[in-house]
Amino acid sequence: MRLLHTSDWHLGRSFHRESLLSAQAAFADHLVETVRAERVDAVLVAGDVYDRALPPVDAVALFDDTLRRLRGLGAHTVIISGNHDSPVRLGFGAGLMDRIHLRTDPHQAWVPVVVNDVAFYGIPYLEPELVRTPWGLPERTHTAAMTHVMDRVRSDAAPAKVVLAHAFVTGGAASDSERDIRVGGVAHVPLRVFDGVSYTALGHLHGRQTMSETVRYSGSPIAYSFSEADHLKGSWLVELGGAVEFVPAPVPRPLTRLRGRLDDLLALPPLGDWIQATLTDPVRPKAAMERLRARFPHTVDLHFAPDEAAEAAPARPRLAGRPEIDVALDFVREVRGEPADPDERRLLEEAAMACRIRETMA
Repeated sequence: MRLLHTSDWHLGRSFHRESLLSAQAAFADHLVETVRAERVDAVLVAGDVYDRALPPVDAVALFDDTLRRLRGLGAHTVIISGNHDSPVRLGFGAGLMDRIHLRTDPHQAWVPVVVNDVAFYGIPYLEPELVRTPWGLPERTHTAAMTHVMDRVRSDAAPAKVVLAHAFVTGGAASDSERDIRVGGVAHVPLRVFDGVSYTALGHLHGRQTMSETVRYSGSPIAYSFSEADHLKGSWLVELGGAVEFVPAPVPRPLTRLRGRLDDLLALPPLGDWIQATLTDPVRPKAAMERLRARFPHTVDLHFAPDEAAEAAPARPRLAGRPEIDVALDFVREVRGEPADPDERRLLEEAAMACRIRETMA
């Protein structure tokens, strides 16, 4: 049986306020074409289908269209909810869909979907606080919750078992775009919890990772933070009991991190990448973002980190007893390296006067 392991689509997510819907649609096209070309029997989506519990309408429409196309190819699709998803909303109509298997109820996690004698166990994101009492868990941790489910999975007599789970496995490498899941107990789950099954398709961490020969993260299909600039995105193509290979996904727009003084960055060749710029000028340049975007139109993130070797800043003037406008003008001069122009000075004077009047009337 051929499986395609993917996860963390985060449909509806933006990148520094820039829409990613077209990039997510391009991934959906790639996914469907991979299923067709590789004759995939089952697609495994290991959680975080959406980026939030109440997804935007266009994200729902994209997911619906993708599922229709996968079903049209004859493939089964097994989907679990992640910590970003609403189990109730994602699981609506689960019992009515042909070849689309939604697993969002923790209390059904050990009830398999059987396809060609292979049992698929969809373990949605488990919030320890919600399952501790009904399951009689000894402690409020992710390890206790996942162990309870996996013990029941291992007790099943199915000859071949595939598990989908959304969790942070000990030793996994995180990135900046995952949501913290430590609320409700210790977040990490030891790798040994997943012993005894043919394959475990993990979701939650956004970088592809091989935890063992049978336990893997596919990672997100698109980079959702600049910490993922060097990631290879895609899905695992798994021949159950045989070879495993990684299928790269299309890159909608590369991510590039630039660091240096503004004039040096502006001398670089133009780029169409998403840009994160860190400026090391000793004083903050005026209109830095506007100037960067004129050279690099897709600059979306700007930081200021002066060189350690820059000359020490002069001693700051005292604040107590000084007029507010003088303090404000000194601040502008310090952070920008030049005084406020006449228009800026006028606005600051008006703001200081408005604050003084408000205090007087209070």
